[in-house]
Amino acid sequence: MSSSKDDDIRVVVAIDFGTTYSGYAFAHKSDPKNIIVQDKWMDSIGYKTPTIIKYQDDTFTTVKSWGYSAMVKKPRKKNSSQLNMELFKLLLLNSSSMELSLPDNLDYKKVITDYLKKLCEMIKKSLSNRWKDLHFYTNVLTVFTIPAEFDDDAIQTMRECAFDARFTIEKFSRNLIFTTEPEAAAVYCLDSLKATYKLKPGGKVSNQQRIMIESFMVVDCGGGTVDLSRHEILTNNGLSELTERTGESCGSSFIDKKFVEFLGNKLGKNAIELIKKNHKSFIQYMVQEFCRRVKIPFTGRKLDFKDYKIELDDYPWIKDIIEGEEKRSLRNNDWSITVRFNDVKKMFDPIINEIIDLIRDQLEKDHAKCSAIMFVGGFGESKYLLYKIRREFRNVVPISMINEAPKPIVAVVKGGVQFGLQNEIVVNRVLKRTYGTDIVRRSLPNDPATQRLPNGYTIIFETLARRGNQVSTNEKVTRYYKPSSLTQSNISFDMYVTNRHNVKFCDEPGVKLLRNWEIESEIDGYDDDTTIIFILNFGTVEILATAERKNGKGKRDHVTFKCE
Repeated sequence: MSSSKDDDIRVVVAIDFGTTYSGYAFAHKSDPKNIIVQDKWMDSIGYKTPTIIKYQDDTFTTVKSWGYSAMVKKPRKKNSSQLNMELFKLLLLNSSSMELSLPDNLDYKKVITDYLKKLCEMIKKSLSNRWKDLHFYTNVLTVFTIPAEFDDDAIQTMRECAFDARFTIEKFSRNLIFTTEPEAAAVYCLDSLKATYKLKPGGKVSNQQRIMIESFMVVDCGGGTVDLSRHEILTNNGLSELTERTGESCGSSFIDKKFVEFLGNKLGKNAIELIKKNHKSFIQYMVQEFCRRVKIPFTGRKLDFKDYKIELDDYPWIKDIIEGEEKRSLRNNDWSITVRFNDVKKMFDPIINEIIDLIRDQLEKDHAKCSAIMFVGGFGESKYLLYKIRREFRNVVPISMINEAPKPIVAVVKGGVQFGLQNEIVVNRVLKRTYGTDIVRRSLPNDPATQRLPNGYTIIFETLARRGNQVSTNEKVTRYYKPSSLTQSNISFDMYVTNRHNVKFCDEPGVKLLRNWEIESEIDGYDDDTTIIFILNFGTVEILATAERKNGKGKRDHVTFKCE
C-alpha cells in the first residue's frame, strides 16, 4: 500500500461518476472556497455529461465517442445499430432490479474503465491548463463519490477501474480516496445550512423564528440510486453520522423503465421484445426524448402538463412487427401513441413511494429528531418528488425545512471537493457491515463438532468492527504478530465480512472472505523481539490498512504488504 504526503497535495478533484450523468469539480488548496465545477463538455454546456460511451464496432477495442456526443441520434433505419452503452454503473450493484445486459464479449469493468479514461484525460487537461507545473500523480488528490449501498467489492472494483484508467500509477495509492454520495452532499449542505440557519448542536427549538439545526438528513436522488444519511452537527461544525446510511436502486432511470413498459403495452409484448433485442437504439432514443420533454419538466400538476405524442409514422419499419389487437388499435389512432398526465403519474408514483419508505425508515431509526431534509442530485430537482415528500412528512419535519439544496445537481461533486480539502469535517461514521478475522482458541464444550480441529482447537470469527456501531474516522484496530522464525518470509491476515451483527464462525451463512493481506517481512534485521503491527481503520469509507515492524530496540519501520 502506498501513502501520500499531505504537503504534496495542492489540488483536490472530486468525481461524481453517476448512473445517467457524470461530472467533476476541483479546487486549489490555496483558494479552497473557489470550487470550479466543469460546465463545458466538448460540444455541450452543463454541469454534467451523460454516462454513455459509444464504441467503433463490435470488437469494443476503440471508443468512438462518450458523453453528449455518444447520445443516440434519431434512428431512421430499421437495423440502426449505434453500439451505445449506458446504465453500466448499475452492474456494480448486485441488488439492481434494472434489466441490464452487455454483449457477451464485453466486460462491464472494461466499459467503466474506458469511460473513466476519457474523463481522466479531460480532468488532466483542465488542471494542466490552469496550473502548468502541477504533477497529477503527486500533487492531486482524487476523491470518488460512490453510492451508499456500494459494498466492499464494488469499492474495490471502482479502485481497480480508476487505476486502469490512469487516475493513479499505483493501485492502492492514497492519492485516490472515496466518500459516499450522501456524505459528500452532507458536507456541501452544512455550508448552506450555516449560511441560512443557526446551528446548535443538541438544540431542539426555534429561536426568534430562526430554526435551530441540530441534525439533518440528506436524500441524494440520482439516476440509478437514491442514498440517504443522517448527520448530527457537532460543536466544531463537524459531522457525525447518526444511523447506517441507506440506499436503494430507485433513481429516476427506473421511471424510464416504467416508460418502456408503457411502450410495450402499446406496441405489444412480441414487438417490444424484438425491438429490445434488435433495435436497442430506438428504445434509447425514445427514453432520451421522454426525459427531455416529459420526465424532467413534470410537476405533478395537471394544469402544467401537455399530452406527449409519439408518431410511429417516423419509424415505418415498426409497423411491420406489430400485430394483433395492438396493431388494430394503433391503426385506429393514426399510428400515434399519446402519453397522458395519468400515464406519467403512474410511472413516477411507485418510484417516489420507494423513496418515501426509505425516508420513513431513516426517521424511525433511534427515533432521533431530524431538523431538516435536504434533497440533492438530478432527480432531487423534481418538483413532483418534493411535493410528495413534503405532503408525506409535514407533521414530522417542518415543510419549510424539506428543501432542495442550492444547485442540487452539483451538491455531491462540490461536497466531494470540500471533503478532500478538509476530511476531518467527518468525525464519525456508522458501519454498514461487520468485519472480522479467523483466530484459533481452545475448543469449548458447546463448539459444534464441524468446527473443531483434531488438535483440540477451534477456528472462530473474531469481530474487529461491528455493524451499526459508530466509529471515529481516526479509530484504529491493531493486531500484533510474532514471526514464528527468523526466516519466515510473510504473515497472512484474512478478513471476513457479513451483513449480520453477530457471528461465531467464519463459514456461517452470509459470511464471506473479503480479502487476504499478506505482510511481506524482510529477513534482515529480525531479532527475537521483532513484532509485526497490523493497523486497520474502519472509520473510512474504504478500509485502510498499514503495517509496521518493531524490533527489540523499539524502532518502527513501515513494511510492505499486498492485498489479494
